Amino acid sequence: MNVLQCRMALAGLGWSVEDLARHAGVPADAALRFDAGEVVPPHVYETLRDTLQTAGIIFEDEGQMLEGGPGVRLQRNHIDEGKRPEELSSANDG
Repeated sequence: MNVLQCRMALAGLGWSVEDLARHAGVPADAALRFDAGEVVPPHVYETLRDTLQTAGIIFEDEGQMLEGGPGVRLQRNHIDEGKRPEELSSANDG
């Protein structure tokens, strides 16, 4: 996992860097340092990566799926497609 993959994963989950730190149980400043491109201790890196994977993130190596660089995708059961049209009502509007 590189910094860009981490940011893509956070966007996919709707998490902030602080949310990641909270879910991972690491200090927020450690997660913020990683997000800034700084080197963090291996155990912090592994905890951040493992937390994202547990949350449903799949990391893709360069060229693993199609052309292009490293990326991320969500596990199928973690994709929130929202409400179907027949489920919409004024009670759940918002």
